[in-house]
Amino acid sequence: MPPSAAKHARIAVLLPRFSLYGGVEQFGYRLAEGLAGRGYSVDFICSRQEAPAPPGVRVISTGRPPGFRLFKMLCFLVRAERLRAKGAYDLTVGLGKSLRQDLIRMGGGPLKIFRKQSERAVPSGYRRALKTVLRRLSPSNLLILFLERRAFGPESRVIAVSDLTREQLLSAYPALDPDKVAVVYNRPDPARFRPPSPAERSEARRALLRRYAPHLADNPDEYILIGTASTNFRLKGVDRLIRATALLPDNVLLLTAGGRKAASYLDPARALGIERRVVFMGKTEDMPAFYRALDLFVLPTFYDACSNAVLEALASGCRTLSSSADGASFFLDRDAVLEDPADVGELVRRIRLLLGKPPPAGFNPPPGAACGLDAFMDRVECLLEERKSI
Repeated sequence: MPPSAAKHARIAVLLPRFSLYGGVEQFGYRLAEGLAGRGYSVDFICSRQEAPAPPGVRVISTGRPPGFRLFKMLCFLVRAERLRAKGAYDLTVGLGKSLRQDLIRMGGGPLKIFRKQSERAVPSGYRRALKTVLRRLSPSNLLILFLERRAFGPESRVIAVSDLTREQLLSAYPALDPDKVAVVYNRPDPARFRPPSPAERSEARRALLRRYAPHLADNPDEYILIGTASTNFRLKGVDRLIRATALLPDNVLLLTAGGRKAASYLDPARALGIERRVVFMGKTEDMPAFYRALDLFVLPTFYDACSNAVLEALASGCRTLSSSADGASFFLDRDAVLEDPADVGELVRRIRLLLGKPPPAGFNPPPGAACGLDAFMDRVECLLEERKSI
């Protein structure tokens, strides 16, 4: 698009939080910043602003009222739609839940497919049955289903975060036109996530053990460090990974970054006699150093549209194992993809197999795979150009 056209085009980005914390929030921030850098006039419509706006971006906050989740969602939907309609934008990009948008970025799968796959992470019996009933009766989930049915019709334009998400979306909403559903994967920041030198790796291991397992810090190279990262331990299969660790040699340590309610996962580790080999790190600020220290990153997830952690681990030159329920498995060798995350025996076998292989050279997407912010913005510009020609 010629610079003169870009200068006068107005774009709105819709997402409840304007923040630098959280995967979709970071993407939204960088997207607004990148579009402004290309010469567009960018408004970011959110319910709350938690970070300063980059140059060229105007943040419009609708306010975030107190109350239940459903009430907050409804307030943002109504207020954001008023601002969108009043703004008379050339293009609006929806990154979360909104009433209307010209382009939707699908960073997660359709709710009914997510629900079906994620319920497998809950122990069978009454707990799973209760979880299923509560999810189906949840007013917030009913609202999300309404918004999805409204959003995904024959004329909808969608960018999915993985081929897996695209397939699930087309399966759940067959009215969508496949030609209007594109795929653009995330790309890890090469300035932050890169393969370490031997000295950097050694220092990262020593520093990590010194902080989280000081009783092992004197001989960091004697241990095999397996890591995972999650804010939802159950969904990402951390309980299975703990059981797998118990079946591995005594020099294998499991380090978990992120998460909430880690205390309940210490009991199974104690029962298996491996509490000194399982470390819950809590919220971890320096993820590049975490990946540099590991021998293997494992995410036996029951559902993930496209795990950023898997992509970051690959970019950091770390051996990486995930499940076929993760869209990021597109970038992994067949041996590094676990078909059933509930199969602890197979998980152990795959871990042993990968530990015997050399680490990857970094994040190397196959030819033709669209990845990264620039690829996403190119799609935005193509759609804007298409709309201007009508």
